[in-house]
Amino acid sequence: MTDPKETINIENVVASTGIGQELDLQSVAMDLEGADYDPEQFPGLVYRTQNPKSAALIFRSGKIVCTGAKSTDDVHESLRIVFDKLRDLEIRVDEDPEIVVQNIVTSADLGRTLNLNAIAIGLGLENIEYEPEQFPGLVYRLDDPDVVALLFGSGKLVITGGKKPEDAEQAVDKIVSRLEELGLLE
Repeated sequence: MTDPKETINIENVVASTGIGQELDLQSVAMDLEGADYDPEQFPGLVYRTQNPKSAALIFRSGKIVCTGAKSTDDVHESLRIVFDKLRDLEIRVDEDPEIVVQNIVTSADLGRTLNLNAIAIGLGLENIEYEPEQFPGLVYRLDDPDVVALLFGSGKLVITGGKKPEDAEQAVDKIVSRLEELGLLE
């Protein structure tokens, strides 16, 4: 059987940064080719990079959120592109602004079907939420690493809240060992 850790795939990395000054988004939108700015729909300007693919949400405060990247390296590269574009518009951007990863969303596959009812009982109600009428997945909150895992009957997992890629590996190890202890991974 395949090690579930080998199936881990990063789906989205969200990171934040800032340039330490307020921006006139209307003016930036007019000068920055490809920018989308519709303040009635969303308060930030959206600038998409193609390689690597991501979206930078640029706010009037100078805060920037990068979303849609598939790795932390892609986040850094995307934001470097954004910083360079802003510098091209003669907006002052520090040489190396701090970039903080806020959330890494990963998927994985345990390689077998899961009995979510039995798992809900086995894991105990204090760490899980399972209401199949509302949502088909079981929500399992782990403390270490501090992530939330969605378990589906198909054996697929979605892990959210990680700050580094290793958090997903730790979470998968913990889930597998906990389900094996309970005799729920046949």
